[in-house]
Formats: sequence, C-alpha cells, structure tokens
Amino acid sequence: MTSLRVTGLCKSFGAIKVAEDLSFDVGSGECLGVIGPNGAGKSTLLNLIVGLVRSEAGSIVLDGRDIAHLAPYQRVRLGVGRAFQIPQPFPHLSVFENVLVAASFGAGLSDRDASAWAMDVLGRTGLAAKADLLAGALPLIDRKRLEFAKALASRPHLILLDEIAAGLTEPEVERLVEIIATVKADHAMIWIEHIPHALRAVADRVLVLNFGSKVLEGPPADVMGSQIVREIYMGLTADDAA
Repeated sequence: MTSLRVTGLCKSFGAIKVAEDLSFDVGSGECLGVIGPNGAGKSTLLNLIVGLVRSEAGSIVLDGRDIAHLAPYQRVRLGVGRAFQIPQPFPHLSVFENVLVAASFGAGLSDRDASAWAMDVLGRTGLAAKADLLAGALPLIDRKRLEFAKALASRPHLILLDEIAAGLTEPEVERLVEIIATVKADHAMIWIEHIPHALRAVADRVLVLNFGSKVLEGPPADVMGSQIVREIYMGLTADDAA
C-alpha cells in the first residue's frame, strides 16, 4: 500500500529550479533513500512535503489525500514526521518532556496516553534510561536519537530523515541505523543521507537528485555503483573510475 505519492512536483526560486517535475512514491514499510550533491534540492524536497515551502505545481498525496495545500501543522496531524540534520530539542526540558511535547501536540494524545506513548518511544530509541536528563546536556548521538524519537512520537505514517547520521562516529552510525531499522516496518520513510552504507542498510530504493530533477531511481546497490552517481554525486568521471 502506497503511503506517499508525489506527482509532477515543481518549485523555483527565481531562475533556480529546486524541484522539476518530480514524481515518486513510498509505501508503508519501505524506505526511499535520497542522495545528490549539495544544492541538488534534497532538503527542499522535504520542505515541500512538510509544507515549509509551497509547491508551484504537482500533488503530494498521503494515504489517498492531497496535502499540498495544507499548513505544516495540519500535515503533522495527518501523519508527517521529520527529524532534522541539526537536532533541535528544547534544551531546558528533559528528554521525556521533549518527547511528550511531540506526543501531545503532534499526535494529539491526551495527558495519560501521551505520557505512556512518550515512554514507549523512549524505550524504542534507547533513551529510557536518560528520560530525566536535560536535552541540552546530551552528547550528539543521544541528541540525534532524541530528534528521531520526537519525530516518532507524533505517530507519523511518513517519517522524513534529513541527514540524521551526519557528524556521528562509525559505531554511533551503526547504533542509529539499528534504531531506524526497528521501526521501518510500521512506517514509510524518506531518508536523505551522505553515508552510503547507512542507506544501504535500510533503504529499499535510492533516488538520485541533481538540480531539482530525478536522474536515477532503483535498488541501492545498482544506484550506488552507477556511473551517474560517480559523476554527479561522488565527483568521479569515467577516467577516474578506470
């Protein structure tokens, strides 16, 4: 079952096209990885889906409903959750309180249900033992996990991950990948990431963007090994690869 279907999405800032006739879909239990060079339109794509940027043409259909005209908070209530590259917790609130905010206002749960769900999410993301710590005092790996926990606590159908593994050590990336993989079966995911092996561990398909256009989509191994990716994403030419 398709959770998200994007069709003919277009957006420009003046003469710069950041999304040009983009079309793709993501099903429940599926992860679509998105790669491309800086300025390819990756983060703008997520901004279009969540409503921080409005499209000029095309449709964004979530669970059969076109959400392209809705405000960001309405899209959250309908099942869109996002984790940012740079964690943005409420630093003077506890880890539990940060997740409780998402459960209360994102998922719209009542006090008791929100508290129970927040603790469930902390357990799923490995943060239960740190529930009472101030979010601003966490090391980077735990702030990344908290960022993911906040997205998960809003009870999304679709989770958008924007380079959530950036800045982590290799063991920390592996821990984060394990957490993301455990919740994948119950959600549709779009994951922008510059760490290829992290995407290969979770993504079912990878989409390559360049100057706002889709240039390739397919299984991770095929996409990562393609000449197109070598040329526009990794900066290698055919002569370099030889």
